[in-house]
Amino acid sequence: MKNKLLEIIVCPRCKGSLFYDKKQEKLICESEGLIYPIKDGIPILLESEAEIKE
Repeated sequence: MKNKLLEIIVCPRCKGSLFYDKKQEKLICESEGLIYPIKDGIPILLESEAEIKE
């Protein structure tokens, strides 16, 4: 993920910042407890595709 992109994308649910987990290649919203996948370098920011953080 490019840092420039991480500066502008937000959680679609709460509009908060996303943390990039480089190891798992996922975007995490700490406030909502959601984990968004990144497929082929493209962040999938759909609530229906998000996992719930345990």
